[in-house]
Amino acid sequence: MTIEQFDYHDGDTVLQAGIAFPAGQDKAPAVLVVHQWAGRGDGEHKVAERLADLGYVGIAIDMFGKDVKGNPGGDNSHLINPLLSDRAALLQRMRAGVAFAATLDRVDASRIAAIGYCFGGLCVLDLARGGADGVLGVVSLHGMLDGNDLGGDGPIAAKVLVEHGWRDPMAAPDKVLAFAEEMGARDADWQLHAHGRAMHAFTRTQAAAPEKGMAYDADADRRSWESVQGFLAELF
Repeated sequence: MTIEQFDYHDGDTVLQAGIAFPAGQDKAPAVLVVHQWAGRGDGEHKVAERLADLGYVGIAIDMFGKDVKGNPGGDNSHLINPLLSDRAALLQRMRAGVAFAATLDRVDASRIAAIGYCFGGLCVLDLARGGADGVLGVVSLHGMLDGNDLGGDGPIAAKVLVEHGWRDPMAAPDKVLAFAEEMGARDADWQLHAHGRAMHAFTRTQAAAPEKGMAYDADADRRSWESVQGFLAELF
């Protein structure tokens, strides 16, 4: 399957999406794929392709800017910190991705979802918190759960699924509890699946730093993807 590259914009910032289209020419639901802290790459494109195989338009969006890439094995704090410190800008960038998806001829703009990994997990949760036209649900996989300071307190319209590694040091039990309380307070339709043996980055085959709380877990990877498929089928 071929990944097609498309430029789009958030204000003056040029961004680039990699898109996998399903077979046929009919309109289909779109699922945005939001990258981890090193930026969009082959991993996100493979997820987009898997989504296209399920009949969705898989769109690996860009949170950093066209051709801005980090080091997959290094520290990419300099890329995510500007957005983590300005969650309004982060939400606007997510909404730019949604708006771009809605312009595509093959996309049913009334049926959009987003899934995100690690940093991308936080991004999709902020999208649910803030809302966007056409977004029916979001999935966070080993994502950060920290709330934002944007002041939202009304009901969350999008359905929420969190696939969480219980041994993930970036989302310790106190943060899980705080997230649960936030979702309850905002009357969200939410689920959290805790994978008891899993650490951070459990879907990433190259993750191999258990001493830092990061490791691939084949069982959690398989189970979480099965859960994602069921969630998307229910949404659409």
